[in-house]
Amino acid sequence: MLEKVFKLSAHKTDVKTEVMAGITTFMTMAYILAVNPSILSAAGMDPTAVLLATALASFIGTLCMALMANLPFALSAGMGLNAYLAYTVVLGMNYTWQVALLAVFLEGLIFIVLSLTNVREAIFNAIPYTLKKGVSVGIGLFICFIGLQNAGLSVDSSTLVTITSFTDNFNTSGICALLAVIGIFLTAALHIKKVKGAILWGILGTWVLGMICQVVGLYQPDYVSYFSLFPTFAITDFSKLGETFGQCFNVDFSSVGILNFIVVVFSFLFVDIFDTLGTLIGVATKADMLDEEGHLPGIKPALLSDAIATSAGAVLGTSTTTTFVESASGVAAGGRTGLTAAVTGLLFLVSTLFAPIFTAIPSFATAPALIMVGYLMVSTVTTISFDDEHAVEAIPAYLAIIAMPLFYSISEGIALGIISYVVLHLVTGKAKKVNALMYVLAVLFVLKYIFL
Repeated sequence: MLEKVFKLSAHKTDVKTEVMAGITTFMTMAYILAVNPSILSAAGMDPTAVLLATALASFIGTLCMALMANLPFALSAGMGLNAYLAYTVVLGMNYTWQVALLAVFLEGLIFIVLSLTNVREAIFNAIPYTLKKGVSVGIGLFICFIGLQNAGLSVDSSTLVTITSFTDNFNTSGICALLAVIGIFLTAALHIKKVKGAILWGILGTWVLGMICQVVGLYQPDYVSYFSLFPTFAITDFSKLGETFGQCFNVDFSSVGILNFIVVVFSFLFVDIFDTLGTLIGVATKADMLDEEGHLPGIKPALLSDAIATSAGAVLGTSTTTTFVESASGVAAGGRTGLTAAVTGLLFLVSTLFAPIFTAIPSFATAPALIMVGYLMVSTVTTISFDDEHAVEAIPAYLAIIAMPLFYSISEGIALGIISYVVLHLVTGKAKKVNALMYVLAVLFVLKYIFL
């Protein structure tokens, strides 16, 4: 049955590999079950309700991706978009979180229309292949940077970022950073030895080392910022979901400025569409899923799945649900079909029953996985020609690469890549080689910087 639904043989994979890849993807994404409630609670939302909404929206979106697109990509509440909802829309613009969720819901509906009318697919296909490769490399660096931060290795300083001090607060942040370093070497060694599921075993191994450190007293939880590494077995209070479910429709429009509201909707829309496209480009490139013209077979149902998940998530009570860059960890573990996504989605559903267990996975244990995935994705850079003859193609790719980690945004990297691609082709007399849609995108990005 699984062979018939997911066409495993045609994708040169098997059930064991796909299941392992699905578990790996979930393990690298599980942090969202702890992070999203923390962020959205700042907007006045109940943390438990947000956790349930996040898990259920992830299940719905990821299962749609599995069954509709047969791709190994998982979805959940997008990082950055959740912060935009809580800190900009609610706390900054003084809208209620119900209004913010309504904006997310409407954004999802617009996405559904754009997906059905092939607009998003056309955008994906219009982006040149070299720039797609640059996006893949940029996402790799972006993932690595997230991993370094989650590990506590990269911290704020007068130079913006620096390496942490291992000796200061050794029993909390110091030991966590050290365990992350050990986890990187452990995961890398397993990868070099070609151990199946190396990334997953690296996560579990690092977590177990952390628990040993807690037992012997090297790691000392303060229960404020640093918690016990041992999971609890409490059952989640499902009645809490009622506090957010359907609340996006409970809006008093007399208190909402229509023009400002439209700006909010399109702000969500703009960031989400290019974050999603960037993720699909990056992960699909690394998985060698693009055809000779740089197109992704099955992208239309993939984009539709993403759009459905966004609106469903808003109804449940969470911010924009989108395709996750951490899907690359499952691809790196061998995932090639929707079975990988189906396993990840089912684990999100299970997590609603045992959420405290999954949220106990510390960030320093998943960080090495993200750093290793970054390494695997950065390897695509070797396929980009950086000689003078191809500079007009390579420089935009380079700008996209450096923008993503430095500006902490996939969509900003794509924006700089597209704008620079169009400008360089115009000023060098090669304008006819540029797809017409690229000009439209470049203008839209410029307008975005001016008005949003």
